[in-house]
Amino acid sequence: MSKLTKEAIKEILQERFAKDYHTKLSLIPKPSVFKDMQKAAIRIKDAIEKKEKIVIVGDYDVDGVVSLAILAEFFDDFEISYDIEIPNRFSDGYGLNPSIVERVKADVLITVDNGISAVAAAEFCKQQGIDLIITDHHTPPPVLPDAFAIVNPKQKSCNFPNSEICGAQVAWYLAAAIKEVCGYEYNLGKFMDMLCIAIIADMMELKDINRTMVKNGLKLLSNSERPAFAAIREVFKKEHFDGEDISFLISPLLNSSGRMEDALFSYGFLRSKSKKEALARLEEIIAINERRKEEEKNLLLVSLPLVDEKDSIIVVWGDEWHEGVVGIVASRLAKKFKKPSIVFSLKGDNAKGSARSIAGIDILSLIAKQSDLLLGFGGHFGAAGLLLKKENLEKFKSAINESAEDLNLKEWIVQDEGLGEIEAEAIDFELLEILEDYEPYGQKNPKPTFILRGTKVKIDKPIGKEGCHKKLILQCGDKTIEALYYNFKQDIKSGDIVDILFSISRNDFRGLVTPQLLIREIL
Repeated sequence: MSKLTKEAIKEILQERFAKDYHTKLSLIPKPSVFKDMQKAAIRIKDAIEKKEKIVIVGDYDVDGVVSLAILAEFFDDFEISYDIEIPNRFSDGYGLNPSIVERVKADVLITVDNGISAVAAAEFCKQQGIDLIITDHHTPPPVLPDAFAIVNPKQKSCNFPNSEICGAQVAWYLAAAIKEVCGYEYNLGKFMDMLCIAIIADMMELKDINRTMVKNGLKLLSNSERPAFAAIREVFKKEHFDGEDISFLISPLLNSSGRMEDALFSYGFLRSKSKKEALARLEEIIAINERRKEEEKNLLLVSLPLVDEKDSIIVVWGDEWHEGVVGIVASRLAKKFKKPSIVFSLKGDNAKGSARSIAGIDILSLIAKQSDLLLGFGGHFGAAGLLLKKENLEKFKSAINESAEDLNLKEWIVQDEGLGEIEAEAIDFELLEILEDYEPYGQKNPKPTFILRGTKVKIDKPIGKEGCHKKLILQCGDKTIEALYYNFKQDIKSGDIVDILFSISRNDFRGLVTPQLLIREIL
């Protein structure tokens, strides 16, 4: 098998973006391309002028909290009066419902990152004379809410060219539309630091518009004067942020409060006015996140024995499982078994579930096929939420697995065999720079992995609190390379000769930058 050259790697990565058009912020579509955007902005302008009560309703995940923070800061900067509301996962459930509408008592109610399924709430708004403006990005149901305006790139007759954007991007575009109709002078680019977090956290495709926004956002994030990000930099000793910092540090922190208590903790942290305030709020969030990790670890251990590995779709459940972590456990199971996974928490007569998918499998469409067994569902391609009667769980498990067999699921699952084999001599600073040119990596732009054969383990050293990771020195001919093997599945030791699948990361030690291997698998 011929080995990949640096030039070949460059060509493979460049091909991923061959059809991208919106490669600069100056090229991204205008707000007016969205269906109902102008209508929504004009109504908000009218509410501002008449001093009507505006209420913004967000969501409890990162995307929802960032959406709310962007619109709230925009309103604050123009001294526009408004109230905010974030549904509580445990007392309110997901999204807008009539009881939330009743307690906020608005003239104009704006949803961000939710609302596309809020049929009952929209009807209640009509009865109360409230103008409901929905901004969302989730897949629309067959029957849309009867709202004053619906801004969602996935709805029919919307001409926005990229439907796979997150809720915070839709909210940002709403701010841009209000700016236009009100004739404000304003730099909306200042929100790119928060936007890049929402895009990566909500696992949007990192191509075209999303890629452009994230690349600009990461540059801003590393130098952001926003107190929240200055606090994270200080506490976690970060000089700059990359996409993996968002996925594995910032996103879990911001998500934890909505999962365990109330997303207002994370909203307050993002809106901190000083570094001192941000540091105090961050301390609270770190403590909440530690509790989340413990709950997740316990629930994963309980769920593993319930997995039927013969199934195409993993479906497990348990009494009073913590609703805030079932989604993360579903994600862990999907990764471990390389199958879409759904985890339910049983409470009373109902089962509330969270689904996570893998590769190119549309989990929402599989769930939608079982709608006759469900009380409700929603989400998007890779993640979804659902509710059903406890008595229907076994039927649902059988039915969704039958659907998956009909779709020949096994053909959809692509095993990660890397871009190809590489010579050890090719792993150098030049290759690291080539790989960094095509960041950020994520959905539709996976981090490149390579195969290195006949590698001798020279030194192995357990690291981490419980010794579940390894630091390795590998000998490849005359070349030695440092590698990390996180949560190692196979115990490799000094003297072993191995073939490895790995990605490459930057190791910046005392100003010396070298490539470092991150081992995915021992082949």
